[in-house]
Amino acid sequence: MATEKSEKQQPKASKPKAEPKGSERRVGPVIGIDLGGTNMQVGIVGPDDKLLARAKRKTKAEEGLNAILDRIVQAIEECRRESKVRLTDLAGLGIGAPGAVDPHEGVVLEAVNLRWNDVPLAELLSDRLGIPCFVDNDVNAAIYGENQLGAGQQSDNVLGVWVGTGIGGGLILNRKLFYGHYLTAGEIGHMILFPNNPPGSRSLEHNCSRTAVVERVQKLMRANRKSSILEMVGGDWDKVRSKTLAKAYQEGDELAIEVVDDAADMLGVAIGSIVTLLSLERVVLGGGLTEAMGQPFVDRVQKQTRRFAFPDRCKRVQVVASELEDDAGLMGAAMIARDRISG
Repeated sequence: MATEKSEKQQPKASKPKAEPKGSERRVGPVIGIDLGGTNMQVGIVGPDDKLLARAKRKTKAEEGLNAILDRIVQAIEECRRESKVRLTDLAGLGIGAPGAVDPHEGVVLEAVNLRWNDVPLAELLSDRLGIPCFVDNDVNAAIYGENQLGAGQQSDNVLGVWVGTGIGGGLILNRKLFYGHYLTAGEIGHMILFPNNPPGSRSLEHNCSRTAVVERVQKLMRANRKSSILEMVGGDWDKVRSKTLAKAYQEGDELAIEVVDDAADMLGVAIGSIVTLLSLERVVLGGGLTEAMGQPFVDRVQKQTRRFAFPDRCKRVQVVASELEDDAGLMGAAMIARDRISG
């Protein structure tokens, strides 16, 4: 369980043991890593915020922690060769990991899809690479990247909502990542919408994630609802994906429109309540479902967000799509590392 700490405390890096206490802070390129349950993206970002090199790997969580660390190091080496950046030139590393994270200690507390509990990831990577390493939640990293370089620029108070297999969130207040007392701020996906529903169907994630939308479409088609989706997947329910839904939606399929719009509306209701609570000026939507559905989905969420935000001045909130898309987590992790090294 996370140690209770003030949100004002700045996360610390796992420092290499060879670095003398009180030495000058490093400057130079930084490594950014977006670590997912299925794939990882690794990149080297230069001092001008340009991506110098990138590498992708399968995570292969079933092979265990050490195998994942090996693949991270291999991907870093590939990036270094491509960019011609020496290990000694690197200022540090930032990594966004899925699940519950203690950014102050650099520990992944629980990551179900990685099968991790209490993994001191910052220390483990620092020991292997000899550079300062920082760990944060993957959506925290993504929204931080958007706030620095993408759709959240010029906004002091931003909510990030990533709609994919689940729904993740990250919160920036006064241009700083806000963690809250228990380090869980921004976890919008676990908000309860329907407390009287059966378990597994109560939260925002249970109803509005890509997984939930696909499952609802499958269930309705099995109940003999007509849809062009069934033909698109050759009669195989299990082949329904975000891109399938997007194609059917764009072509005017009634079932796709009904289910996707319903999810967007519920998402907008929840976001509208958060805008009311925190008086946010901007919300950034990302994730696989958002990217597949595109601007119509974003517009629908914004319409409902503004409808339920209070008072009227909060109805000016902007709901926008991620600009960095797949690079948001990688770039955000790199920005987190750079800012915490220099700060």
